[in-house]
Amino acid sequence: MKVKVAIVNAFVDSDKGGNPAGVVIDADHLSDKQKLEIAKEVGLSETAFVSKSNTADFKLDFYTPHRQIAHCGHATIAAFSHLSQLGLVEKQNTSKETIDGGREIEVLGDFAYMEQSKPKYHDLSHELIDFPSVIGVNAKQIIAVPAIVNTGNSFLVLGVKTIEDLESLTPDYKKIEEISEEYDLIGFYIFTLETNKKERDASARMFAPRYGIKEESATGMAAGPLACYLHDYMHLEQDIFQIEQGFSMQPVSPSCIKVVLSKQGKAINTLKAGGIGKPSRYEEVEI
Repeated sequence: MKVKVAIVNAFVDSDKGGNPAGVVIDADHLSDKQKLEIAKEVGLSETAFVSKSNTADFKLDFYTPHRQIAHCGHATIAAFSHLSQLGLVEKQNTSKETIDGGREIEVLGDFAYMEQSKPKYHDLSHELIDFPSVIGVNAKQIIAVPAIVNTGNSFLVLGVKTIEDLESLTPDYKKIEEISEEYDLIGFYIFTLETNKKERDASARMFAPRYGIKEESATGMAAGPLACYLHDYMHLEQDIFQIEQGFSMQPVSPSCIKVVLSKQGKAINTLKAGGIGKPSRYEEVEI
């Protein structure tokens, strides 16, 4: 059996770069084993499988080449942008079902937003872990305390001072994987408040060796936690954040993730992260 896979770049920046995800529509007939086989064959960080849902407008299952995961921001944006471009999204406010519950989705043409949950924090400032050495910097290059932030998936968020610090990171992938296993993290999201483009609020890099991802160019499920961290830890009290990613990769794959916070008073109640998906090619996988 041959399965058609769309390769869609999510969170593209001015139609360039972005983070590629596989998208398979009409995946109802595929087993979990087959989905994993397809994700391995495609070889991207995540592939989204779209099928019918009894509780939402669409059911999405996400697979890395190694395992199924509950949520994936860039694959969600890729899937809904692609569905919209195919004329399969009938309304602006739609929804997805996942193995970890439902999420609201907003689609505006090629632009898609994904709902994320109210942030939960775990401060790591008192843990006996030398976080600077884990990412390859010294303590003087760190600007804020490390924290685990979860808005659907858990990421360790840590800030460095400059773009040069961010670009020069030499992460210890083995140690990151060990810490990620211990704290059940997707990975490390390292940021700086210096940016490559003036209208942005932070530039970031994401390392997730636990899931077979050394680095990826756009991570919607990490940009949400970072925006919450910037608001609650760094006291940047705006409601909209523009997070850039992928500029420090080789080759460069620039991306832009827009995060909108919804607050009750000063407290974040919900949030959504969004961007544009652009198809680059199709592949056929035989299973």
